[in-house]
Amino acid sequence: MSIEAERKQALVKKHARKKGDTGSPEVQVALLTERINHLTAHFEKHVKDHHSRRGLLMMVSNRRRLLDYLKRTNQTAYEKLIEELKLRK
Repeated sequence: MSIEAERKQALVKKHARKKGDTGSPEVQVALLTERINHLTAHFEKHVKDHHSRRGLLMMVSNRRRLLDYLKRTNQTAYEKLIEELKLRK
């Protein structure tokens, strides 16, 4: 249930602060969002997959912490990322 290599590279390239950047909060949030969306679709078919659901909840918590950190340190990058990933309504 991981992301395909081409999709992952595209996300890293789009959200990276500089070339070769894979550790910035923006990139990490984008990758987590992709995995969360994939798992959410998985649960529509596999309702009783509770082990994967725990992993999903941990990913959501991790993304929430990264977004909180980004909001504290760089408000404009936070707002841009939220808009690009369509996380808030």
